[in-house]
Amino acid sequence: MPKFKLFAAKKGAADQKRNNLFVKFARQIYVEAKKGGPDPNANLKLKSIIANARAINMPVENIERAIKKATDTGNMDNYEEIRYEGYGPGGVAVIVECLTDNRNRTAADVRAIFNKRGGNLGETGSVSFMFDKKGVIVIDREAFPVDEDTILMQALEAGAEDMVTSEDSYEILTHPHELEQVKNGLEAEGYTFANASVQWIPQNTVKISGEDAAKMLKMMEAFEENDDVQNVYANYEIDDEEMERLLNEK
Repeated sequence: MPKFKLFAAKKGAADQKRNNLFVKFARQIYVEAKKGGPDPNANLKLKSIIANARAINMPVENIERAIKKATDTGNMDNYEEIRYEGYGPGGVAVIVECLTDNRNRTAADVRAIFNKRGGNLGETGSVSFMFDKKGVIVIDREAFPVDEDTILMQALEAGAEDMVTSEDSYEILTHPHELEQVKNGLEAEGYTFANASVQWIPQNTVKISGEDAAKMLKMMEAFEENDDVQNVYANYEIDDEEMERLLNEK
């Protein structure tokens, strides 16, 4: 499996970006609590979402508010999960996962983001065949400075398929249905996680630079700033020097 990098846009103040993430997590918590029940101990998916939210320091009161809202019988908010697929500049494949209470609004917003930045919205299934759906468990290397072989062996014994090592983290890959099993096994070894979720992992990457790279980063920013968009996955690759230059131009 090729190594890959997931780029998270860093536009605007850090506080604003964090607040945007809190809004997205609150929506996820609300939907899952409504669907699977408000008790995290009985609803493992809700428990996992809450753990990811707490990993970015989402306040406990925000989490409790979202759960309370889900249990309010008078609340009629209804969100649906929608996946959009398309191409960015340079032929980059893009998957956009949304939670929305207004399908028409979200479809129009997503189409506009693609069109304004040199891409185009495709049909469902038009690019997802170029990705594998995997459970991804991220462990901060600074928090757990253990030997790479040791953590790989522990992960494999817990049921993981593979591990990708970067300068900052260990990314443990699992079958989507075995994510919780591997998490539980690693938690028993004393690990905590920066993130643990099911993601779309590109099978191969497309190298882009210049104007295509600049437009692609702006597209990612626009998606991540949209409250309806929960996750964005793309198979682009940008050289470190090029990435640094583009970020410094902002």
